[in-house]
Amino acid sequence: MASSVLLLLLTANAAFSQCKEVVWPTDGAQKAKAEESKVLYEDAKNNKQYKQALAPMNWLLTNVPNFHSSLYIHAADIYDELASSEKDPARKKVYVDSLMIVYDLRMKNCGDDPVVLNRKALSFLKFNINTQPEEALKILDETFKRNGNNVMDGTLVPYFQTVRLNALKFKNISDAQILERYDKLNEIIDSKIQKAQSEGKPVDKYKKYKDDIDAILITMVKVDCDFVRTNLAPKFKQNPNDIALAKKIFSFMLQGKCTDDPLWLQAAETVHKDPSGTKDCGLAKNLGIIYLSKDETDKAETYFKEAQGICTDAKDKAEVMLYMGSVAAKKGNKSGARELYRQAANTNSEIAKEAYEKIGDLYWNSRGECEKKVNQADDRLIFLLAADYYQRAGNGKKVAMAKEAFPSKEEIFLVNYQPGDSKKVECWINETTTIRTRD
Repeated sequence: MASSVLLLLLTANAAFSQCKEVVWPTDGAQKAKAEESKVLYEDAKNNKQYKQALAPMNWLLTNVPNFHSSLYIHAADIYDELASSEKDPARKKVYVDSLMIVYDLRMKNCGDDPVVLNRKALSFLKFNINTQPEEALKILDETFKRNGNNVMDGTLVPYFQTVRLNALKFKNISDAQILERYDKLNEIIDSKIQKAQSEGKPVDKYKKYKDDIDAILITMVKVDCDFVRTNLAPKFKQNPNDIALAKKIFSFMLQGKCTDDPLWLQAAETVHKDPSGTKDCGLAKNLGIIYLSKDETDKAETYFKEAQGICTDAKDKAEVMLYMGSVAAKKGNKSGARELYRQAANTNSEIAKEAYEKIGDLYWNSRGECEKKVNQADDRLIFLLAADYYQRAGNGKKVAMAKEAFPSKEEIFLVNYQPGDSKKVECWINETTTIRTRD
């Protein structure tokens, strides 16, 4: 029966109509047969007796092909059910082929509707993607060409999955062709997002589609920093407020480890300023770090202050305090820097050693402004304090370095100091240490 079904469908022909209203045959006997066939196939379908529905349904398809669009909708449902449940490969193929012909006949007899082509493409993917990937891509290409921004949402990611199958398994698509389809998909999704936003509808699913498509892209094309500069930078230059594009550039260049590129910084700032997004602790912190490395302390401080209000994890908060301390140090506010380092050490034990080392560095670098040049013993006390903090930091190398700058036995003898004495270092430091010598 299955092969005769296919034959009947192939021979069906009728004049063009939109099939929006029921069209009964004018001949009395034919009309009676059509009425009977409609009742029989609909009853069989409703009772899930899909094979019993074939004969009356195909009589209508053959003899009254412009009967109504619902006939083709039901026919597609019936053949889909039969193909899905059929175990015999040969019979399954006949049902699938018949399903495709139902879509073709609907477009031929009821109007060449791009939406019907879209449904055909999805059905073709369902049954033929692994056996006919090239044909699947051909149908999808035509579907996107015909439907444009109105393509069904459920076709977006499967389209790029089909591109990947062709690219990786059959290697019949170039990088340029992949990127052409990638751009087309993103343009369509952007249009759908804009439309949804104008209608007050959620857009989360479209953002998820973009993420899925990006994930597929990097399995086919080497998405490195050169790729970003060549393919994405020109678009970003035209529209530097494009949040979605900025996120791609940010992510791809982060993966490519080229965050020193000004393009990444620009994209990162655009992402951070996104009014619709949630501020990210790590991003605010990293932006501050970059500007700190550029000695742009005001900008660095701005981002670190934002991070202070965003970060919730104790370690993140402590790290931000460390960087804020570095900003203060670069601005010459050493006492302020020390206070921030101390706060960092008290906030998180993992950060404490680094904080103590930084305090040691502050002291190590302060001799020039703190020495009174009256005697070497007093002027070298600052190195004793530096060593105290390097010791707390567990940095033996810096402890040894500081020890080499300790006062000598002769220098402390000249001012009547004894090893073990407590002495206060004044200047901005105002902290006490214990006398030791380098020899």
